[in-house]
Amino acid sequence: MSRILTVPSLALLLFGSSLDGQAPTPYRPDSVPAAAYADAERFLAQHTRPLVLRGSVRPEWIGDDVFWYANRIAEGVEIVMVDPAAGSRARAFDHERMARSLTAASGEAVDPFDLPVVGVDTREGVVRMEVNGRPFTCAADGSRCADTPAPDTGVGRNEVPSPDGTHTAFIRDHNLWVRDAATGAETRLTTDGVEDFGYATDNAGWVTSDRPIVLWSPDSKKIATFQHDARGVGEMYLVSTDVGHPTLQAWKYPLPEDSVIFRISRVVIHLDGPRVVRLQMPPDPHRSSICDHISCDGGFSDVEWSDDSRSLAFLSNSRDHKEALLRVADAETGAVRDVMDERVETFFESGWDMINWRVLEATDEVLWYSQRDDWGHLYLYDLRSGALKRRITGGDWNVLQLLRVDEASRTLYFTGAGREPGDPYFQYFYKVGMDGGGVTLLTPDSANHTITLSPSGEYFVDSWSTPVVPPEAVVRRTVDGTVATRLETADISRLVAAGWQPPTPFVVKARDGVTDLHGLMYRPTTFDASRKYPVINYLYPGPQTGSVGSRSFNPSRRDHQAIAELGFIVVELDAMGTPMRSKSFHTAYYGNMGDNGLPDQVGGIRQLGALYPWMDLDRVGIWGHSGGGFASTAGILRHPDFYKVAVSQAGNHDNRNYEDDWGEKWQGLLEEYPDGTTSYDNQANQLLAGNLKGKLLLAHGTMDDNVPPNNTLVVVDALIAANKDFDLVLMTNRRHGFAMEPYMLRRRWDYFVRHLLGAEPPREFEFGMSR
Repeated sequence: MSRILTVPSLALLLFGSSLDGQAPTPYRPDSVPAAAYADAERFLAQHTRPLVLRGSVRPEWIGDDVFWYANRIAEGVEIVMVDPAAGSRARAFDHERMARSLTAASGEAVDPFDLPVVGVDTREGVVRMEVNGRPFTCAADGSRCADTPAPDTGVGRNEVPSPDGTHTAFIRDHNLWVRDAATGAETRLTTDGVEDFGYATDNAGWVTSDRPIVLWSPDSKKIATFQHDARGVGEMYLVSTDVGHPTLQAWKYPLPEDSVIFRISRVVIHLDGPRVVRLQMPPDPHRSSICDHISCDGGFSDVEWSDDSRSLAFLSNSRDHKEALLRVADAETGAVRDVMDERVETFFESGWDMINWRVLEATDEVLWYSQRDDWGHLYLYDLRSGALKRRITGGDWNVLQLLRVDEASRTLYFTGAGREPGDPYFQYFYKVGMDGGGVTLLTPDSANHTITLSPSGEYFVDSWSTPVVPPEAVVRRTVDGTVATRLETADISRLVAAGWQPPTPFVVKARDGVTDLHGLMYRPTTFDASRKYPVINYLYPGPQTGSVGSRSFNPSRRDHQAIAELGFIVVELDAMGTPMRSKSFHTAYYGNMGDNGLPDQVGGIRQLGALYPWMDLDRVGIWGHSGGGFASTAGILRHPDFYKVAVSQAGNHDNRNYEDDWGEKWQGLLEEYPDGTTSYDNQANQLLAGNLKGKLLLAHGTMDDNVPPNNTLVVVDALIAANKDFDLVLMTNRRHGFAMEPYMLRRRWDYFVRHLLGAEPPREFEFGMSR
């Protein structure tokens, strides 16, 4: 298993300590031909990922423990069936026979290893396929296939089904309705919903949907939801680019400076009657404990029904994210009881990417997650008194996601990071008893583990890898982590044969000179140590994630290796201010988002450059998208003597122009000072426009409803006022996710080639045209 190397040991082992006293010469070609772009394109994901065989296991569960998955092999894709209890792994059916039957039934040629499988059910003995939108049902032995009508699930796209499948909930005219799945009869549950004050409304400003935000009770007789109050909230506007009259898009979108934001008035709706029970409490601000929406996982976040459907537990989270209050409501009367709360100096989170608190009603207990001692751990409280009963986990490491609570055995199963030696971002799977005892590691391999629990909880699929080591996957027994069935070992021989090379993990010191920071570095496959290459710093500052992202194997992380092929060293580093480390690490620049982790990016690259003479620190560029667009512009404006070129895409350059939840969590509530300045001035890029020395390319989608384009245009306005030269690309009618569109990709490559490498790029290169 590869280990992550610190900068000194990495330099000695991989590249040597010197070049025999000879200084490398700068790599400065006159031009970069189209052939070089075409060669670089080979390292984009659409070309590299198909070269990895047996590299992905995504289980589709049938019943409690049996599952199937699609497995890429040399011939194409096979369908594999696994029964962990029997220890079996085999093809789900005869692919050739199945293809012949499907070809005969559909009248269209079907490849045996490109079967359009949409479902496998061993209980019914059928395989469901879809050929050009036509559904087919085939016998599991492949003997026959029949054209079948599309099943009518009774669930529309914007409807939420009840647990027993008898009803679906949907929104019409700002009110909540249900449809009887058997008869189609519709019942209006609420009557007083109006525009800007409707029921179950899904609008967080930065994201909207017509699907209702509801949580059905276990007995399917009640719905927990809210009346979403947007009255008095300011609006956001976008205008399409068309011939003739443009289309105006307008919707409610609160900002940090607003005195009025979204509020939710909590209700329980009983289907009998129907009748609405309002919880006896003031409205809550539109907040959750892990994300900037109240629907973090597609449902109603921070809300739990009791097993008997008689009570509802939920968190009331303060506008500034500094307080979380656990409450329990009586579903019949609406009476609300406060159980316990936690207040913090910066922001409270109930887990990492998953809400970790749970109510254990059978024992009148609460599982609680807190970072009160600088690390994320689990605690047990009394549900009635709110008193702490015991601490369950502890130490200088983090519980990440609580995946299973076995109340019968009083055992918790969770992922965690930082407890094992090595990369602190590697995730492992553990168990611990609620009543004492140590933590047990269930995934022993030193790597990043992706865990999928079976519906019964008796087994889990464990897929592990690192950025440089391809995946392995097995089924393990949850009770002790022993292997029940071996699944796959990835084959990357075709990837390697195509010229792929892994990135280089590295460790440098943070701004404090003590804390280790981890990152990945990419070099051209034609790397020549006698040359000195310009450096491109990709970053995403978070604070909800980092630049590197998952530590699992990925043959193409964005376009890092591809652009390195053009003659660059690419560096991505998880700076202070990003999660999965200590709370103090995560809050390093709380209240000063303009920091963006840039002191660590600059310092880390300087440390690498001091050891690697082939890194040209006189030619350093920076780029990012969204939060990275904000950070890359901040980089060239705050460190103009270090960063010479920046490409900044879809940036939230001043969080006073971005949705309220985001800025108020990481920057705090906006304060205006007597001199006219505010507590948000330290993060506003446009206020630093006069610092620009290098080359800056700004890009934004004109219909971006996540980070509206005004965020970039305020920087444009300030640069014009400061008489600064810059470049601008407006991606017309695009929303937020244009980073890897061919045109933006090409313009980004061209910009770094021309202004950082000092070479002329090929004129209007077209991706995919050279093959």
